[in-house]
Amino acid sequence: MVASLRLPRFQTLRTMLSLSWVLVSILSLSLQGAVASPVELESRAEDPCVAIAGQKWVAPSAVRACFKSFKVDEAAKTNILDVIGKTLAFHASTNYQIQAPPPFHNDVHEDVIKSLARIRATRYASDYDLHIDLSRTLKRLNDGHCVWINRCYDSSFINYLPIPLVLLTEKDGSQTVRIAPEAFKVASAEFPDHIDFWQNSLKESLKGKLESLSGAKVLLINSRPPNVAVDANAKITGSYQGLGTRQNSFFSSYQRAASGWNYLMGNFAQQSLPLDDEVKLLVQREGHLIPEFVTIPYRARIGSAINAFTDGASFRAKNCVAVRATNGVDLNTESLSRLAPVEEVPLIEAQQQPPVPVEVQRKHLINVFMDGTPLSNVVLPEELQPLSPLNGSRNAAQFHMLPDGKTGVLVLGSFSDSSFDGLLNSLLNGLLNLKSLGATQLVVDVTNNGGGFICIAHYLHRLLIGPKDTTVPQAGLDTKARAGPLAQLIVKTIVERDGGVDDQLLYHPANWRNASNVVFGGKDNWLQPPVEVTINGNKDAFSQRLGQECQPESFTTPPPDKGLFPPDKIVIVSNGRCASSCSLFSITMSKHEGVKTVVVGGRRGVQQQYCGIVGGQSTDYSTIDTEIKTTGLKNHTLAPPDLVVNGVQGITWRLGFGIHNPEAGEEWEDHPADLNLPLTAQTVNNPVAIWEELTKRFF
Repeated sequence: MVASLRLPRFQTLRTMLSLSWVLVSILSLSLQGAVASPVELESRAEDPCVAIAGQKWVAPSAVRACFKSFKVDEAAKTNILDVIGKTLAFHASTNYQIQAPPPFHNDVHEDVIKSLARIRATRYASDYDLHIDLSRTLKRLNDGHCVWINRCYDSSFINYLPIPLVLLTEKDGSQTVRIAPEAFKVASAEFPDHIDFWQNSLKESLKGKLESLSGAKVLLINSRPPNVAVDANAKITGSYQGLGTRQNSFFSSYQRAASGWNYLMGNFAQQSLPLDDEVKLLVQREGHLIPEFVTIPYRARIGSAINAFTDGASFRAKNCVAVRATNGVDLNTESLSRLAPVEEVPLIEAQQQPPVPVEVQRKHLINVFMDGTPLSNVVLPEELQPLSPLNGSRNAAQFHMLPDGKTGVLVLGSFSDSSFDGLLNSLLNGLLNLKSLGATQLVVDVTNNGGGFICIAHYLHRLLIGPKDTTVPQAGLDTKARAGPLAQLIVKTIVERDGGVDDQLLYHPANWRNASNVVFGGKDNWLQPPVEVTINGNKDAFSQRLGQECQPESFTTPPPDKGLFPPDKIVIVSNGRCASSCSLFSITMSKHEGVKTVVVGGRRGVQQQYCGIVGGQSTDYSTIDTEIKTTGLKNHTLAPPDLVVNGVQGITWRLGFGIHNPEAGEEWEDHPADLNLPLTAQTVNNPVAIWEELTKRFF
């Protein structure tokens, strides 16, 4: 047993005081980094970003207050403008878009180079105001390939309403804007943690009766006729040349995604920036004669890609600066596959397609449009979804047979997939399976298809139509690339080198064929001599005409010797939002083969285009930066610097030649739908009902 230690009373007290002092000192030292000083506390109190930190749902005004607290960093502003401006030297449509020819002369008339000079000379109250001006300037091109996206702001918080709208045609032929019949069901499923907020935000007799608004006729939006609000949105939404398509983006629609059937809320009910705080509507509910005023607040939900933050400084540090995959790499020293995980690559997040790794995109070239809003994951209500798909279905490519036993359906929500060969074989096997089940006619639904693999578009055309002069050797469009001074230097450097990694580059001659479909040799300078033209008063230069790029190498499974469906037994349907590789497919099928095209919905009297933003191949700043770095030209005065913010700048790298006017770009040719199918309460956002209606009209 250890003997107890006895101390005199005064000594015990002194010891206890000493120990207390030590403990206080240790605690003080440990808290020095955790407890803010009075100055720090005052600074945090003045930081509006603190109020939204750690919150899933916030008021849009609170998000704007945070965003507007960021002052313009002049060095970063200069960097962004230098990157955008110098990257646009590779954009094939820059001079065409100063004033597009008919039928898009009223829709595309933006001199983006002059606008960038204006922005450079303008002083902004905040960095957020600068971003809005930059974003909308690029959107005025109405070109979903050529956009500026800054992940600091775009979709970091997404603005929602629980009442998506639809444009319906009534029995008497009149058109009305209505709250979607399925609105409450969609909102309840997607926002289960916030639906009560909207229920309780309704006033007086409507409080708690949000569901009763579903299907209601909308008479006024913020004291204006609905069409005024639709047209105001069409001026700023961008993406498509056609006015009708931009009007349609205001309303909800469906999309077949890789993971299932999704519901797109539309620009009214979903905003990628916190633009509006509330909407005031005059509505007439179903079963009610007297219209009612209702005010519903927007709410901002934090984006899935946002990194956690505590204040403005940490928000910017974690979400606004360049990440590992923002800029390109020198392929002599680094592999594209090591850039970053797919979900962390800003370019891939912006593309409207299932995620495709950057290195796969170089092997199997893509043409896909980009958007500041990521692909939707809101689910289409189960009762609106088609029944189980047939054999051959895979990801965004799904096959169905209608009850008549002779109408097959291919739903193609994207021309992309995690596996190029997987999608190619899915299309072949699925179509053959439809034939074996007795299908003699085919509906191809490409609603909200943002494009994807170029050679998949060629392959599908060849599968359906068979071998003929419009499918072999070229089932797509001949193209041209812009031949600016730096582009010419890149090719010159490649052809002067001997081997190395240059064959991975877009500009390597061996990756292309001439107009006679003969592959260039490794020493052929395909940008010499440049084809010089004058466009809208500006001198420009392009490559020689480039031929087909897919056959036979990309057709890893040879297509059948005979087409699977006759052209007069095929109908292509969408809401007009068919872009990029989807456009390449739809245009060649329509103009070469006479296949009928349909756009569902759309305002009466407005021409509906069955596709838009054709391009020939899209790419972005980071890809061009890789070309520049790998050829050792990064220090050239024409080369864009490394981007310092978490941004993406898209471009059209190759432009497709026209079919009816071969010397003009297909981008500027008319693509009017053969039929504008009115939507009713029974067919809106109901794929099967739409397909069955088409069979009555066409077959």
